[in-house]
Amino acid sequence: MIRQLATAALCVASALIPLEAVAQPSFAPSGWDAALKLPEAVDRNPDPTIVEVDLVAREAEIEVAGKTVKAYTYNGTLPGPLIRAKVGNRLIVHFTNDLPEPTTIHWHGLRVPIEMDGVPGISQPEMQRGDTFTYDFILRDASLYWYHPHVMSAAQVGYGLTGPLLVEDPADGVGVTDQLTLVLSDIGFDSKGVLEPWDSGGPAGMVFGREGAYVLANGRTLPTLKARAGAPQRWRIVNTAKSRFFLLDLDGQPFHQIGGDGGLYERPVTSEVLLVTPGERFDVIIAPTGKPGTTMPLRALLYNRGYGSIQYRGVEEVLSIEFSKEPALKVPPAPTLARAITPPPREGATPVDMILTLPPAGADGNSEFHINGVPYWKAKPFLAKLGETQVWNIVNDSTFDHPFHLHGYFFMEVDEKGEPLRPMRWKDTVNVPLKQSVRVIVTFDERPGTWMIHCHILDHAEGGLMGVVQVGDKAAEHTHPKPPGPPMKHR
Repeated sequence: MIRQLATAALCVASALIPLEAVAQPSFAPSGWDAALKLPEAVDRNPDPTIVEVDLVAREAEIEVAGKTVKAYTYNGTLPGPLIRAKVGNRLIVHFTNDLPEPTTIHWHGLRVPIEMDGVPGISQPEMQRGDTFTYDFILRDASLYWYHPHVMSAAQVGYGLTGPLLVEDPADGVGVTDQLTLVLSDIGFDSKGVLEPWDSGGPAGMVFGREGAYVLANGRTLPTLKARAGAPQRWRIVNTAKSRFFLLDLDGQPFHQIGGDGGLYERPVTSEVLLVTPGERFDVIIAPTGKPGTTMPLRALLYNRGYGSIQYRGVEEVLSIEFSKEPALKVPPAPTLARAITPPPREGATPVDMILTLPPAGADGNSEFHINGVPYWKAKPFLAKLGETQVWNIVNDSTFDHPFHLHGYFFMEVDEKGEPLRPMRWKDTVNVPLKQSVRVIVTFDERPGTWMIHCHILDHAEGGLMGVVQVGDKAAEHTHPKPPGPPMKHR
């Protein structure tokens, strides 16, 4: 623990450059975020450097679109409570499983010790009903992260078992006072409020990736956010859906991206739309503008993530922005932030090829995704020496996009020559579009163990698109996670 505390505030070869941003007053109307306010986990430790909370995974009745739905929850809410902490804090989570089946918690994106990674059969045994486990680690990097299970994860995440974790850096210099954590997800249930079966659609459902019919923003359908036209807001966005992509549009108004998975970018980048794939996070500044007293929707546009993903579908509204009757403010200029980022050394880096495929279905009608010719339950682990840098060439030879996630480490996207894409940014989840390839560079600089890689369309992962990287000579005995298991009998 002493060694962890000594390195708590360090980010991978990065440092913040002093910024000129000055904290602004709040421009938001009273109760501006009331319809989207997330419940927060109660910190029961008086030490300001320690955040200590309780989480219970249990079934609970929630209301979605006027229906009462018995969902999977953390502490009875959908999504689970926002855990708020500062970079360098120690986080202690006392977790109890009160579900009718095993579960664990994986801390998506965090650089945790392998014992805290929450993968059954690798970092801990799966937790049976009534079991407790204490997760305890240092929050080393400022960003938005999230937590979810890694036992039958497609089913449990689809049933609602997700929650956000915000690690703030008071010295980041962003200077925008009005801030929102936005958890995007979806859920499916029938006219009686009964959740859709986890295996709906059979093998075809696995291949497509199952999406719920109800789009949720912080667990609500079509909530309203109040704003003063032209006033800046800082949104930290995470997509916790198990398959759905969100191509966000604010009537063509700009998203100023200042950060993502691994914290602030080298410099901001501006776009008119924002693609948020499952598992990804974005830190953006927006200044929505419109006629005072009117409303403007945040839409999810159609995005072709594979066969059948845009046919017979339409644009969906995620939330509405309601402008106050106050006079519009002059829209501020794009932010001028900077972060010094040193990329991993590419000289001498080990090349690694990962080819993602979907062979034709077998005689039994079942389909399975492969990495380098085999599904995860037949795969050998990828190997990495402690301190080794590798360049992964991830080739998607299938007809579906795959948001590719690495546990425990950040990586950086590079071009064909190994040069970092600009602006430089740390990632842990990157989308590999269908019939395209992506290259990333990663240094396995510490924390030996067996770390998962997988597609974060969780149906794809459990359909074969998973693997592990064994880092160091003393990796875990098991070489792949336990298979998803038999159908859940309680459903």
